[in-house]
Amino acid sequence: MHSFPTRLLSGYRTFMAGVYRNRNEQYRELAASGQKPTTMVIACCDSRAAPETIFDCGPGELFVLRNVANLVPPYAPDGGQHGTSAAIEFAVKGLGITDVVIMGHGRCGGIHAALTSPDPLDEGDFIGKWMSLLGPVAEEVSRYSFLTTAERQTLLERHSIRNSIANLRTFPYVRALEAQGALKVHGAWFDISTGELWVMDSESGDFTRPSPEPEDRSLVHDHET
Repeated sequence: MHSFPTRLLSGYRTFMAGVYRNRNEQYRELAASGQKPTTMVIACCDSRAAPETIFDCGPGELFVLRNVANLVPPYAPDGGQHGTSAAIEFAVKGLGITDVVIMGHGRCGGIHAALTSPDPLDEGDFIGKWMSLLGPVAEEVSRYSFLTTAERQTLLERHSIRNSIANLRTFPYVRALEAQGALKVHGAWFDISTGELWVMDSESGDFTRPSPEPEDRSLVHDHET
C-alpha cells in the first residue's frame, strides 16, 4: 500500500484524461526525438510562480530551472557539485538554448530571508549560505530607510535579477555566445497578487509592463483542447 499524495494522483488522472489524451502524439514525438526548447527560464521554487503556467507553455517548450530565489551563482569550476551551473551548462552547450530568462517574483520568501537579520534560515545547513550570494546587494537595499519594508523587498527582488544576470555573464560560453548574438539574456519579475509581468530593458535595466492583452487573438490557445 502506497502513501502517495491523493491530490497528485487525482491531478494525474485529470492530466491523462485531458491534456495527455489530446496531446498524446506530441508526447510520443517528444519521447522519440528528444527535447528542443529554445528558451531557458531560471525561476524560484515558490509554488505560486510556475513558469509553464505563467507563460502558458506546453510540453517541450521551456527548459526550466527552479531554485530558492531564482539565483545564479558566479562561474566557479572548483570541482564542487553545482546544480544550477550544471543546468545552465546543459541548456546552453547541450540544448543550444537561444534565450535565457531569469524570472523573479513578488513576495519571495528567499528574498525576505536575505533582508531579515538575524533570520532562522541562517542556522540551516544550506539556505543561509545560498542566500549569501545576495549579501552585498541585500545590505545596500537594507540601508534605504526611506522605503517601506514591502518596497525594499520589491527592490531587492529586482536587484537580484540584475545581479544574477551579471553572474550569468561570468560563464565564458554565455559571454561568448551573447557577443556573437547567438544567445540573449532577459530579466522578468512576476507579481503573484496581481498577475502582472514586468520585463527588464536590456540596456537601462528598468522594468516595464508589456500589455497583458494578446496582439493577435488567434494566438490564444487552451492546452486542454
